[in-house]
Amino acid sequence: MNPPLYAEALPFPLETSRWERIPLVIYREPRTAARQVAAEIAGLIRAREGEGRFAVLGLATGSTPIFIYQELVRLHREEGLSFANVITFNLDEYYPMSPEQAQSYHHFMRQHLFDHVDLDPKRAHLPDGSRPRTEAARVCAAYEELIQRAGGIDLQLLGIGRTGHIGFNEPGSSRRSGTRFIHLDRVTRQDAMKDFQDEQAVPRTAITMGVRTILAARRIVLMAFGEHKAAIVQRTVEGEISPEVPATFLQDHENCLMVIDEAAAAELTRQRTPWVVGPLEEMGLAWNDAMVRRAVTWLACETSKAVLKLTDEDYNSHSLQDLLAEGGNAYELNLRVFRQLQNTITGWPGGKPNAREQPRTLRASSAAVFPKTIVVFSPHPGDGVRAIGGTLTRLAQQGHAVHLVYQVSGSNQVRDEVVERYIDVLEHMRMNPTANCDPARVRAAIRRGEARVAARVCGILPERLHFLNLPFYDAATEGHRRWSDEDVDLTARLLAEIQPHQIYAAGDLADPHGTHRQCHEILTAALAQGAREPWFTQCEAWLYRGLWMAWPIHEVDMAVPLSPVEVECKRRAVAQHESQKDIAGSPSEDWAYAAGRQFDALGLSDYEAVETFHRWT
Repeated sequence: MNPPLYAEALPFPLETSRWERIPLVIYREPRTAARQVAAEIAGLIRAREGEGRFAVLGLATGSTPIFIYQELVRLHREEGLSFANVITFNLDEYYPMSPEQAQSYHHFMRQHLFDHVDLDPKRAHLPDGSRPRTEAARVCAAYEELIQRAGGIDLQLLGIGRTGHIGFNEPGSSRRSGTRFIHLDRVTRQDAMKDFQDEQAVPRTAITMGVRTILAARRIVLMAFGEHKAAIVQRTVEGEISPEVPATFLQDHENCLMVIDEAAAAELTRQRTPWVVGPLEEMGLAWNDAMVRRAVTWLACETSKAVLKLTDEDYNSHSLQDLLAEGGNAYELNLRVFRQLQNTITGWPGGKPNAREQPRTLRASSAAVFPKTIVVFSPHPGDGVRAIGGTLTRLAQQGHAVHLVYQVSGSNQVRDEVVERYIDVLEHMRMNPTANCDPARVRAAIRRGEARVAARVCGILPERLHFLNLPFYDAATEGHRRWSDEDVDLTARLLAEIQPHQIYAAGDLADPHGTHRQCHEILTAALAQGAREPWFTQCEAWLYRGLWMAWPIHEVDMAVPLSPVEVECKRRAVAQHESQKDIAGSPSEDWAYAAGRQFDALGLSDYEAVETFHRWT
């Protein structure tokens, strides 16, 4: 049962302990979750203050707890929450790392919490990453002793890495481990690249609290936000305890709560296949069109059958008896879902000129307009062509006025050696002496040049390219960025100038670096500003994916099949972004090919590739 403090969490009355081995609460979005966790922390601080005792907090870094720290700062400034009776211990620190460096967790905590509240600096403890390597064992032992001397940790705040690490306890960590020196996993280092720009600059080692140290806390709150955490959340909550996923050790803690958003909960049994848990009506759900399509496509994948080949026995043996009873029989259900999937497929994403019948994917108010003014938003240069280069080419060839908007410069994703190569070329050609080549400007110029050529390959006219260079991206480090009204106003002015009939935007909120999520939020706010304008009433918006994950087939509202020629064109456009070829963490799988295979497996046409979209409402 949810604690009263977490009353704003999404309800789920059914018993789920059969699958879930850690109590958890789910929120629609991270800020609400963060407010609730901050409220628990504030309650602990005030309770200890009333008892004349210190509240001992274990703190985490990274993007996950930032909203919590913002709320704690607000409670301090507006509601008088004092940190005078607080002692803090942070989980970890990079090694080697000076406390003054921008990437250090000392700097992170000062920036987001310590410098904004009345916490005594002498009571704020972090591992020291600046000491000689020969002193590492002594530094770790001293940190453990400090925690014991403070009486142990009352509440430990945790995030979770994609490898399942808590703190920097990487896969293979022992549950008996204490504070120690550790070598970082490659995935962890790739995810940290957002703060260092280049993977080679990310430290290979760190000092971290051990699993035993974390489990000794009297209360643990583990948080995870975003689609990129969904898989590891499911393994942590529903999987067996294993050193390969250190977070699973939390299953044995008697006072641990997991707090997540809907995106991070996507792979949990209760979210992915709720009919397996129990009757939908007991969960406040219903067998509407969306749920039926979800269940039937899942069943087809589970049985490796085409949709039209599913039988009554398939439904009955996969916990879908209730659906079968409501739908009448397998034949009717299969046909219903097959037609829904079929109606998502169109070769005319912008509408067909002079046609009696327009694609079913388009609303009537929009379908009649031809040609359309279309805006495609690409968070980084390269994202748009990589995800929907075929659709871009199709829209341009079919006569629409396609505008391609690059939201950020992407300069931080150009490696130092690439910049040096370009500077050497400029110097050799005597176009610009090395001394006058600012590497930051060269990085941005490289991405712009690549984007222009790639757009030309797709048939986009140069005058329809827009480089917004949103200011939030130029903050010191990407992990600490936050968009502002200036970013929204720039986007809103461009929309008002172009007045599009269609918008395509990135829905890849699984982006581990956070840029896509912020670009999405900025565009959402800009569209809210334009909601009263005449152009907005007939504007349709579509979300694409294809960088870190694909739309589940049941969420696809429009599917654009690509011919081999269009696939080759897309491949040539992507190849123009040469500086991104070897960037760590760059997507390696082309989701359009995977979507084509899935449509084929479900019994629809056998396409070379398919780019998929979800209607943005």
